[in-house]
Amino acid sequence: MSSDKNKSEEEYFARLEREERARAQIEADKQAAVDARAAAKATHLQCCGKCGGPMTPRDFRGVEIDICGWCGAVLLDPGELETLAGKDASGALAGLANLFRMPR
Repeated sequence: MSSDKNKSEEEYFARLEREERARAQIEADKQAAVDARAAAKATHLQCCGKCGGPMTPRDFRGVEIDICGWCGAVLLDPGELETLAGKDASGALAGLANLFRMPR
């Protein structure tokens, strides 16, 4: 009987250890994802997504937009297209804003 009790205890503690390792791995994976995103952001901060060139902030119709010094690509931060579209009488920018609106 003592052998069965020891085996049960060993299985119990082995299961607890596996569960703890699984929890620790999940937390390590979450932290690795956070670290990877931070590293990617640091690597690409103020760089053009098209050519990798330096982005320069410029004022356009009262909105600060980023323009690539190498290829001329324009980067708009969230909400900037909507802000510019609100000032556009023709509605062309409003149509673009609706096209690129991010789902919530």
